[in-house]
Amino acid sequence: MAGQSSAVTWECDCLAHRFGNAADNGTRERRYPTDMTDAEWARVLPLLPVPGWMRGRGGRPEAYCHRVMLDAIRYLVDNGIKWRAMPADFPPWDRIYAFFRRWRDHALVKEFHDRLRARVREELGRDAQPTAGVIDSQSVKADAVVGADSRGFDGGKLVNGRKRHVVVDTLGLLLGVMVTAADVGDRTAAQVLLGQVADAHHRLELLWADGGYTGSLVEHCLATFALVLAIVKRSDDQKGFVVLPKRWIVERLFAHLMRSRRLVRDFERRTTSAEAMVYWSMTGLMTRRLARSRLPRG
Repeated sequence: MAGQSSAVTWECDCLAHRFGNAADNGTRERRYPTDMTDAEWARVLPLLPVPGWMRGRGGRPEAYCHRVMLDAIRYLVDNGIKWRAMPADFPPWDRIYAFFRRWRDHALVKEFHDRLRARVREELGRDAQPTAGVIDSQSVKADAVVGADSRGFDGGKLVNGRKRHVVVDTLGLLLGVMVTAADVGDRTAAQVLLGQVADAHHRLELLWADGGYTGSLVEHCLATFALVLAIVKRSDDQKGFVVLPKRWIVERLFAHLMRSRRLVRDFERRTTSAEAMVYWSMTGLMTRRLARSRLPRG
């Protein structure tokens, strides 16, 4: 297997090795399908957020390689394991969780995700900022650790758990996600989520949605966010499965999320952790796309 290993070495070029104390904690050889290849790491490294301790915000220099930390979280999201069941060749589980929590609380995972999305769009010949998208929701069962304050019963889908409200661009890449109790209505959650998405994506002009978003939300989006909300309805005379225009784009994203075992059911105590898991799942998808890309790098 000469030439195919992407082991993390003493000469790793991550910031924790160059300016931190990661070199004191040994090496780890790549062995899992979720580990980043050298091609992925080369695309990821320039897009990683700069740690707070390098910006003069306090804290000690990090003691574990960033590449190893990213591989550990990718392994957890893809395989759906418990934090305490992290394989022994990764750093201690509590250090990995501290890394995950820091990136969640300071929105670093979203920053990293958004940089990846912009790079993917640019390499496909699109503008970094989208002008159109699709909104939808997905109800999933909640684990026993999810408290009653953040879970509910979706009467339409007969699901006791939580609901993921998402907005994607026309490529199926995530623009925003909000996790609520499953009994929260789509229109109610959309008002909050679309406010967040509109603030982050000023060029967004058009959104497609299903019949669950009809009513006053259409006028609210136009008046408040200058967004045109176009409802794509299923014809009354159609029978069986029918692929509806634009709506299949967001359904493809849900299909991808279901391939990450940590997301098949909601195992997170906090809704912010559940949202972070969605972002981590999408970062894995985009890094693989960038590594396969043969287009010139921007």
